[in-house]
Amino acid sequence: MRRGERRPHGGNVGKAALEEQQPPAPPPPAQPNGGAPGAERDGAGPRRSTESEVYDDGTNTFFWRAHTLTVLFILTCALGYVTLLEETPQNTAYNTKRGIVASILVFLCFGVTQAKDGPFSRPHPAYWRFWLCVSVVYELFLIFILFQTVQDGRQFMKYIDPHLGVPLPERDYGGNCLIYDPGNGTDPFHNIWDKLDGFVPAHFFGWYLKTLMIRDWWMCMIISIMFEFLEYSLEHQLPNFSECWWDHWIMDVILCNGLGIYCGMKTLSWLSLKTYKWQGLWNIPTYKGKMKRIVFQFTPYSWVKFEWKPASSLRRWLAVCGIIFVFLLAELNTFYLKFVLWMPPEHYLVLLRLVFFVNVGGVAMREIYDFMDDPKFHKKLGQQAWLVAAITATEFLIVVKYDPYTLTLSLPFYITQCWILGIILVLTWTAWRFFIRDITLRYKEIRRQKQEHRHEKDKCLSNGDGHSALLDEPNGNKLRERKL
Repeated sequence: MRRGERRPHGGNVGKAALEEQQPPAPPPPAQPNGGAPGAERDGAGPRRSTESEVYDDGTNTFFWRAHTLTVLFILTCALGYVTLLEETPQNTAYNTKRGIVASILVFLCFGVTQAKDGPFSRPHPAYWRFWLCVSVVYELFLIFILFQTVQDGRQFMKYIDPHLGVPLPERDYGGNCLIYDPGNGTDPFHNIWDKLDGFVPAHFFGWYLKTLMIRDWWMCMIISIMFEFLEYSLEHQLPNFSECWWDHWIMDVILCNGLGIYCGMKTLSWLSLKTYKWQGLWNIPTYKGKMKRIVFQFTPYSWVKFEWKPASSLRRWLAVCGIIFVFLLAELNTFYLKFVLWMPPEHYLVLLRLVFFVNVGGVAMREIYDFMDDPKFHKKLGQQAWLVAAITATEFLIVVKYDPYTLTLSLPFYITQCWILGIILVLTWTAWRFFIRDITLRYKEIRRQKQEHRHEKDKCLSNGDGHSALLDEPNGNKLRERKL
């Protein structure tokens, strides 16, 4: 059988079918090794209406093959070199660091070659397996920090960076909130320029990527606005949350977040309309086509449009509320972690954490959506979604343990009233939408059926003999039951 051919499904062909000379059914589009589960189901069920159609010639090149023996050989050679040819330094701290790093690298090599594939296959399934293993390592690191004392945990960060472990003052973004400061003759708009730091493009790109993860305009806007309310509510705990009103609503919500969400939605629209037709690189005749194929390798293999539909059922409503809650908690952990572990905002560990969540967040959201939208096919929560939820909870527990005093600072009275009012409104809407409304609709339906039955009865009684066989039928059935 030549490359690209597939045997037709359905078992042996009957004699009648052979006599009629009917051509076999066309085979389903093939996937490369490590194709995205959930994008094409390989006969497990019909394709969902929100999934794009994928055409693949099934080319399986060296790039897509498993290299378990190659990785094992290289790893063994590296360990053999360190053991036999390299002299071990007489430095306990250095050997401990190197031993921990080597253990992590060996675990990553095992996970990249042996871990289960996730829902994404571009640019390569090994890339997403790598981030899955990084999630495990990060969770284990957080658990280690959680079991240390506050002082030991903060001083342990010096093993990662000697400049850490020193208390740092938080920058206050409040103060003078005048957009135009007439008292400053040299630059009356100095307040605006002071706020235009490196976090402005970070806000934009962050919300652009979050939009690609969530794939819903309403959810993105709700999370964006809710976080600004959280900053208002918690500025008495962290001075970093104290910002000017125009910094909250104009620079953050409208410009940075809003523009990032808009660009993200435009990208989602392009991805949903794109034709997903894949062809092997060596099967493309032109150099321009080869370059285009290389660039498209970094785009999704297929596309699934997220339709969260939070008001369709109580289960989906609670799930969407939980997703928003975890998103907001992960955002707050960014600020509280660097506050309790004494890390400056511009430290590379803070940036690495954001890069980590960008890579694992998209996989986690896809797994959550598949678990919600198709529970028959996805019977359990995905591995990456499970790890992200565990990491977010562990980070919050570290914050609670390392600085309970800051978290227990009471909210201002008016802030408490606003949150109580908001919670009451949400609970009231939930009770009305999923309980009271359903009872009311059910009562109206029963009442409508009774009215239709009464109208049919009156219509039958208005005939010449005063009754009909339709009404006599139940009476006859009752008489037969009595005789029996």
